[in-house]
Amino acid sequence: MVARHDLTTDPGLQEQLLQARRGTAFFARKLNELSDAELDGDSRLAGWSRRHVVAHIGYNARAIARLVEWASTGVETPMYPSVAVRDEEISFGATLSPIALRNLFDHSAVHLSVEWRDLPEDAWHHTVRTIQGREVPASETVWMRTREVWVHTVDLDNGATFADIPAPVLERLLRDITSAWSTRGTDKGLLVKVSGTDLMFGDPNAAVVVAGPLAGVVQWATGRGTGGVAGGAGPVPAAPKWI
Repeated sequence: MVARHDLTTDPGLQEQLLQARRGTAFFARKLNELSDAELDGDSRLAGWSRRHVVAHIGYNARAIARLVEWASTGVETPMYPSVAVRDEEISFGATLSPIALRNLFDHSAVHLSVEWRDLPEDAWHHTVRTIQGREVPASETVWMRTREVWVHTVDLDNGATFADIPAPVLERLLRDITSAWSTRGTDKGLLVKVSGTDLMFGDPNAAVVVAGPLAGVVQWATGRGTGGVAGGAGPVPAAPKWI
């Protein structure tokens, strides 16, 4: 039997696909370490159990797969009809039996990976639209999934930390977050620095400085704790909202 491979030959895109699939595998490993009873436990997200996190990741894969299908066929297939429908879907998914919830994650992840694999080279440039209304090339779906699986593995609260996330993923995530802050103007008077690197975001003359290791800075920036960062002359401030 001839092995099937991704149709894209773009090295950069192939590397991004690898990071997304590695993140999915990492989520799967931490999920499989949990017993069925432990799925009922709290996640690191306020108001969400681990069940909610798993349901979100499962339905997110289906939603992103719809965008890939859109790029492939040219037939508009939105991620979700609305944000409200997405939220209702997650709430419903959290009520599934443990085996159904695990199957949702497994099957949706495989489906998305196959959609990516079979997407023709030229279709990666086709425009699709996110739930936020942004028009992006289909190649952006890979990053959309990458950040979801890596960050939400930490949210499962089963031993994963931001230090487990690859540096390239952390760096891109930090750039996304600080860019969102800059667009909204919520970063005024704030400087974010990553220790031991040239990475610096915000106002160099800011009165408030947040600095620390890359993993810690991203943990703080996503609103998931201070992560070992320091606040300069004062306490570490709460990170501005980014999504």
